[in-house]
Amino acid sequence: MTIIDNPSRSSWDALTRRRGVDYEGIRPRVEAILSAVELEGDAALQRLMREIDGVEAPLELSGEEIADACLKVSAPVREAILAAKRNIEAFHRAQMPGEIRVETAPGVVCIQRPVPIGRVGLYIPGGSAPLFSTVLMLAVPAALAGCKERILCTPCRKDATVSPEVLFAASECGISRIFRIGGAQAVAAMAYGTATVPKVDKIFGPGNPYVTLAKQLVSGRNTSIDMPAGPSEVMVLADGSANPVFVAADLLSQAEHGKDSTAVLACTCRDFAEKVLQEVDRQKASLPRDAQVDGSLSHSFAVVLPDRQALIDFAEAYAPEHLIISVADAPDLASHITASGSVFIGPWSPESAGDYASGTNHTLPTSGWARSCSGVNMDSFFRKMTLQEISREGLRTLAPTIIDMARAEGLEAHARAVSLRTEDK
Repeated sequence: MTIIDNPSRSSWDALTRRRGVDYEGIRPRVEAILSAVELEGDAALQRLMREIDGVEAPLELSGEEIADACLKVSAPVREAILAAKRNIEAFHRAQMPGEIRVETAPGVVCIQRPVPIGRVGLYIPGGSAPLFSTVLMLAVPAALAGCKERILCTPCRKDATVSPEVLFAASECGISRIFRIGGAQAVAAMAYGTATVPKVDKIFGPGNPYVTLAKQLVSGRNTSIDMPAGPSEVMVLADGSANPVFVAADLLSQAEHGKDSTAVLACTCRDFAEKVLQEVDRQKASLPRDAQVDGSLSHSFAVVLPDRQALIDFAEAYAPEHLIISVADAPDLASHITASGSVFIGPWSPESAGDYASGTNHTLPTSGWARSCSGVNMDSFFRKMTLQEISREGLRTLAPTIIDMARAEGLEAHARAVSLRTEDK
């Protein structure tokens, strides 16, 4: 990591700009996969499983496979998953939306009704670290919302099995239809449907650039997605009151996600930044995912800023996925933050807590999307439908307004739909 000392505000745009992902370079391959699955269905999925994963197996896991795998999860991990699930359920249950009913004028009742999305598809990344925690983050609110059909796609391992922890978490959340399909082909299967994989209304879950681009492409046609997504990131705001050991650990916990992850330290003292970077070097020496950490740190950085207000302004300019605030009077500083996926306040609130077990959701907007997008929450699994019920007298009251506006827009049929009902004969 490099240290950038008191950069001018004119340079902040460059500092806060994310490293671009070469989506154009992979677009032809992703488009070919989407087209193949749309046209050939299961046959394309089986062929891609052989070509990409080197595996030949049924697309859907059997109930017996799932049950057997769940038995392989150690007791401590089972208890950890169940404890995390309880906290996630508690926080998300409190977010349940309710119906809104307002009489906007006498005899005119307007209603907003939350309706669960009928069919949702959850994508769980595999690779070097199967994220069974993401199962909880997606499947718990989907179940609470009452989504009637919930399926899960995740890559299989070279022996055609799926992480037992992923399967245990899914089973505990009531998901019984699980497919050993990964990558862009999983997105295609859920977006278009095949003989085996049902078409869903909305796709959730993070993934590599192939998955991300596939989600963006299908969302332009007939399937909704949770949010724009990119490589994961963390920013730590710190002053002299912070513990360099804690701050270094927080930076490394994000860096180990992958080579494209970014960790940023913004602090008010160069001496503190140097202490943190020394601690980063010391701690990373004993981490097993050294290739991922080194790749991430190669484009991560520390920035030294003159004062507390500059910390706030820089964080707002960056709009990080995760923001850890480790300063004196952290709650007060947090009250000034408006653009972050999730905020962690004080020295005892590591990002790892939100990733796993505090109860908040870890599926969050990246790449500056926190300025305009929320992370996954209960609203993500509902659509809001409006209704209106108008009495005869209510329509008479509204009629002049409707008719005058419709005719001013040149839409006479709109006006007549009201006047034919309300004019005395």
